[in-house]
Amino acid sequence: MKALHIYAGPKALAHIEANGLKPEHIAVIPGAAGGPKGLILGPIDRFLFGEWLPKSTQPIDLVGASIGAWRMTTACLDNPVQGFDRLSHDYIHQDYKVPEGQKRPSAKQVSEAFSQTLQTFYGGHVAEVLNHPRYRLHVVASRGKHILNHEHPLLTPLGYAGAYVCNVVQRKAMGAWLERVMFSTRGNLPFDTSDFATQHMALNERNFMAALQASCAIPFVLQAVHDIPDAPTGAYWDGGITDYHLHLNYKGLVLYPHIQQAVVPGWLDKALKWRHKSTAFLDNTIVLAPNPEWVKTLPNGKLPDRSDFVTYASDFEGRVKVWQAAAGASEQLAEEFSQWLANPYMAAVHRL
Repeated sequence: MKALHIYAGPKALAHIEANGLKPEHIAVIPGAAGGPKGLILGPIDRFLFGEWLPKSTQPIDLVGASIGAWRMTTACLDNPVQGFDRLSHDYIHQDYKVPEGQKRPSAKQVSEAFSQTLQTFYGGHVAEVLNHPRYRLHVVASRGKHILNHEHPLLTPLGYAGAYVCNVVQRKAMGAWLERVMFSTRGNLPFDTSDFATQHMALNERNFMAALQASCAIPFVLQAVHDIPDAPTGAYWDGGITDYHLHLNYKGLVLYPHIQQAVVPGWLDKALKWRHKSTAFLDNTIVLAPNPEWVKTLPNGKLPDRSDFVTYASDFEGRVKVWQAAAGASEQLAEEFSQWLANPYMAAVHRL
């Protein structure tokens, strides 16, 4: 395999050695935060939810934060392949006009545009997601505490500074500033929550759009979502803050299409390299990630990312072309995984 790398925790590795990998083995699929980087997972998503998983019948828990929440919610549509095609198109064609005299669009402007995108995307389809016969959806959002309980131009940056300092000392200590809030269509959470302050709420018709927008509300890029219906009051931000790559203590075999090998716990851990290593939480996890050497063959030698909005600020068509090229090239990831499933040879599986 040239484009795809497969990594497995020790228990997952033993499972593959003994049983191969079949759709009926999968209990959980996570979807990480990561913004435009998630575009390269579109072909794998279409293959998994359009071809492979329909060959089985067991319930599967889908856990998503930020763009991962958008992806996992799309998987719950009646026609997920069509949904993933549209998600890729809509994400690639985001276009925020910068007001005259400003360097970037305001958080208010981006939030209003994204809210309309969600309404257009899921309007009339919420019941499909909530009542999917197999998939139990869990959307992650981060709820602020104390001075982060409400968005404020001065206090919010101070609050995040406090959260950062606490997180450096101990990840669990960040729970004094932010808590994980899980919005679920039904069922128990597919992971243990003793690692971090967590609340578990029902995802329903009343709070669907607000919870999904909150999960994607990058601080200072979008506005916080306040007072989500049927949930604790306060300000909610991107689920990736508490759970950037969903490094969680999962129950059952996990298949994880991801943007890289490392499963980074929280957004504030990005610079803390010692927290990028695998732990016992991921013993049952199989990670599908792009080969770093293959990534170098993509436009600009990297995955699409949010810096491209700045690089191509005055060249919308240029950014669209680059992102479409990366998304198209990632078809190779899905093709190689499909070929491996037909002959799951262990030499292709690396230790996570």
